[in-house]
Amino acid sequence: MAAMPGQAKTMTGLTVGGLVLVTAYTVTLGNNGWLWLTWAVLGLATIGTLAARGT
Repeated sequence: MAAMPGQAKTMTGLTVGGLVLVTAYTVTLGNNGWLWLTWAVLGLATIGTLAARGT
């Protein structure tokens, strides 16, 4: 497997960091569907970036 390029590495870091923040928000203040939807879209964009680099 090739090393991740800078953009994919940044997006992966943002996705993981976003998951941690959304989870912490949910635990402390309650569920917010918009935050989870935003994180899901970011996760799909990250997967798309990684898949595009793989081809």
